[in-house]
Amino acid sequence: MSNDQKYDLEERTAKFGEEIVKFSKEVPQNSVTRSLISQLVRSGTSIGANYCEADDAESRKDFKHKIGICKKESRETKHWLRMIAVASPNLKEKARILWNEAKEPNLIFNAIINSTKKKDQRK
Repeated sequence: MSNDQKYDLEERTAKFGEEIVKFSKEVPQNSVTRSLISQLVRSGTSIGANYCEADDAESRKDFKHKIGICKKESRETKHWLRMIAVASPNLKEKARILWNEAKEPNLIFNAIINSTKKKDQRK
């Protein structure tokens, strides 16, 4: 992976986190949505943070672990977006757009994991 690709994914995950924060501010707060918003912000912003940690990993094992967390967090973010779409139907379309944006990094992290597994098997 070149430095440009690393930066692009770092920037992409950071921008995604920013969009999650903005979207979360639009969700009306009530007894149902408060915890959904909190979970969404945690998972949606941690994708980029964990990617930064993976990029600075101390070992190959550490890298794979952090990328695995990125994958899990992006998948979890999709779940919380789905729940918010149910809790606030007027935000369903915005949630769907963000859900699609969360799906792409999930696929990218899955590909990175598969690639590192293949490299490990060749050794």
